[in-house]
Amino acid sequence: MTVVISNAPAPVFTPDTLAFLTQLAANNHRDWFKANQADYEDKVRTPALKFIEAMTPHIQQLSPRLTAVAKKVGGSLMRPQRDARFSKDKTPYKINVGIQFRHFQGKDVHAPGFYLHIANEGCFIGAGIWHPDSKALNRIRSCILDNPSAYKQALKQLTAAGFSMDGDSLIRPPKGFDKDHPMIDELKRKDFIAIKAISTEQLFADNFDLWCAEQFSHANKLMAYLCFALDLDY
Repeated sequence: MTVVISNAPAPVFTPDTLAFLTQLAANNHRDWFKANQADYEDKVRTPALKFIEAMTPHIQQLSPRLTAVAKKVGGSLMRPQRDARFSKDKTPYKINVGIQFRHFQGKDVHAPGFYLHIANEGCFIGAGIWHPDSKALNRIRSCILDNPSAYKQALKQLTAAGFSMDGDSLIRPPKGFDKDHPMIDELKRKDFIAIKAISTEQLFADNFDLWCAEQFSHANKLMAYLCFALDLDY
C-alpha cells in the first residue's frame, strides 16, 4: 500500500473553536473560564494567533499601513473579556472571537481596518470603520459630497464581491446636509463598514487565510477611500 503524504496546510480553526464558545455561553463566569483556560488556549487563542501570523504577509500586501500582530495581549486578537461597565449584561466574557487588522495610526477598534468575527450565531468578515467619532464622521461625509464617484466605485466593487454595507444610521439627515441629496442614505451612516457572511465550511477550510486575503482585496477601495477622507496614509 502506498502512503500519500500531503503538504496541504491543516485548517487553523476547527469545530473545537465553536464548541468552546458554546460551552462558554453556558458557563459565562470567571471560575469556569479559569478552570478551562487550557482549552481556551488550545481551541481559541492559539488558532487565532496562527491565523494572524498566516495573514501578516497578505495584510502587508494590501497596505503596509495596516497592522497584523500575533500577540496574546495588545495585538490583532481582541481580548476575551467584555467591558460590562455600561451594560445591563454583566457576563464577563465575549462568546465570539474578534480579530482586527487596523490602521497603525488608529489606537483602538474605531480605526479603519479589516475584521474577522467568529461566533456560533454567525461568522463574517468586515472592512471599514466602526463607530468613528463625530469629527471623523463629518470628514467622511464631507468627502462623499466632494468625491462621490470614488465612493460609488468602492460600493460597486463591494457589491460585486458579495459584501453589503452595514452598521448604524441616523433616522434624519445629519445637520448641515441636504435631505434631498441623492446619496443621503450613505450620508446618514454612523458606521462605514462592509460585511460578508462566511460559512463554517469556509472557516474550517485549508488555506482560509488565502480566501480571506482575496475577500479583503475586494474591500480595498473602501479602505483606501476612508483613509483618504481621514487624511491617513494607505
